[in-house]
Amino acid sequence: MVCRPILLVLCPFLFACTMNDTGQVHEGTSPNVVLILTDDQGWGDLSINGNTNLATPNIDKLGKEGAIFDHFYVCPVCSPTRAEILTGRYHLRGGVYDTSEGGERLDLDEVTIAQYFKEAGYKTAGFGKWHNGMQYPYHPNGRGFDEFYGFCSGHWGNYFSPMLEHNGAIVKGEGFIIDDLTDKAISFAEESADHPFFLYLPFNTPHGPMQVPDQWWNKFQSKSLELKHRQPEKEDTLNTKAALAMCENIDWNVGRLNQKLSDLGLLENTIIIFLSDNGPDRFRWNGGMKGKKGDVDEGGVRSPMMIYWKDHIIPGTTISNIASAIDILPTLVDLTGIGTSFRNPIDGINLTPLIMGEQPDSWDRLVYNYWNKKIGVRSQNYLLDKDNNLYDMISDPGQYEVINTHNPEILSSLIEAKEHWKAEVMSELPEKDLRTFPVGHPEFRYTQIPARDGIATGSIRRSNRWPNCSFYTNWVNVEDSIYWDVEVMSAGQFAVDLYYTCPESDLGSRFSISFLENALEGTIDTAHDPPLTGMENDRYPRGNSYVKDFKMKEVGTIDLREGEGRLVLKALEKPGSQVMDFRLLMLRRV
Repeated sequence: MVCRPILLVLCPFLFACTMNDTGQVHEGTSPNVVLILTDDQGWGDLSINGNTNLATPNIDKLGKEGAIFDHFYVCPVCSPTRAEILTGRYHLRGGVYDTSEGGERLDLDEVTIAQYFKEAGYKTAGFGKWHNGMQYPYHPNGRGFDEFYGFCSGHWGNYFSPMLEHNGAIVKGEGFIIDDLTDKAISFAEESADHPFFLYLPFNTPHGPMQVPDQWWNKFQSKSLELKHRQPEKEDTLNTKAALAMCENIDWNVGRLNQKLSDLGLLENTIIIFLSDNGPDRFRWNGGMKGKKGDVDEGGVRSPMMIYWKDHIIPGTTISNIASAIDILPTLVDLTGIGTSFRNPIDGINLTPLIMGEQPDSWDRLVYNYWNKKIGVRSQNYLLDKDNNLYDMISDPGQYEVINTHNPEILSSLIEAKEHWKAEVMSELPEKDLRTFPVGHPEFRYTQIPARDGIATGSIRRSNRWPNCSFYTNWVNVEDSIYWDVEVMSAGQFAVDLYYTCPESDLGSRFSISFLENALEGTIDTAHDPPLTGMENDRYPRGNSYVKDFKMKEVGTIDLREGEGRLVLKALEKPGSQVMDFRLLMLRRV
């Protein structure tokens, strides 16, 4: 059986009566939506799924008093899952093939869930980790979100009052990042209480660095863990304790948000969804499943998934049918009754009947998971892994026994389906990414140009192999440079801010920022040499970059003309041992 993408035609549902003649929602009647996404939280990182190592009562409540999908699938890594949630389409269709350096960007012809809800009259906001493009119109404010507060990269190097952004402008966070994001979500709910809203809350934990306030860490630091990974010799207990402490902090914040919705009288009219973006990034208890983040095996792609809507969903509804991140968009569109016609064919299906207690006679669908040339195919009863090994997931959910010789017909049908999917979906991704980074879009004042997206020459190197939160260092040769292939979307004058560090002994370096025939020169004339930070807050040694408190220098104003070209940051003179350590450029239209 070959499962082909489905173009969903929506039927009017219970709340279609909330639409007016212009297709706009009536204030106060259409249900709000809160979509909570966590980062690297496995299916097993919740007490509702049997993990006695931690307690997550607030998240558990969503499943106990709403519906829980017991076999819900996402992608093996971050940005692909986000793209599928946003569009209802497999991530490769939208140009998402990597997690940094431009490969995380969602194509501009894709239409997001926030755009659909905004067009229907909803207020829209996102608070947290975006990870689907930074420069406008890839930016959240260009993808349907009225409000955005958080960061656009794939991970962040500091979780305590870090540098963040608000609608494109650089700001300083307030306290522990998950608490801060929840505070912003609560404020948005308060401000939007009299109007339907769509709130996207993509938390960035328990992704590393493993940082969490003492209140949560103190409980786990000396705690004995009852449950271990199925291969306990592979588990690092210290890392597990840090991850679980972060999960309990998430749970506390989910409880805070739900309580505020209740206090505002909004809980009865708000749909709340909770899920994660992939499996755990380390080996820890995960229900005995095989694999972790990055794998297309069950442990890498099976996510917790709860949906709660007070007085509408029967409490304790458990859904065993396989479902996927691509299903969230069509399901929410139907549940809210916003009457959207999708402008791109979608791959997801509407889960409303399952949520409302209807059980189909059969569930004849396949879910595909892809990452780094690995493809897994999941049917209701079977899993075909990246090596075309077949597993019976009913009798063998841990994937211990390959059954290729026992079920040749099923094996053949799933291999055929995989090949069809590769031919159709993967063919939409070009062999080479020719997209430039947009600069100076006329509808948005700010363009952030980070080290993450740059290419360095000569001796300049990244602070870490993982680009997302890195900076450039070892700029010891004056002939070396950093460049970005960009397209200026609309000509104009732009104020340029540069974020750097430099010790007193190396002051005086001159540099230029150029695009085509125009250039702007500057001098590093103020010392700023803070230490690397992060290790003082890490509960477990990190693998990604430590960070610094980078200083912002107002360089001046540059004229940029419309068109494609290379934006170059080049040294002109180096009186000391190095030019600078470089974090980012910020361009502001003036």
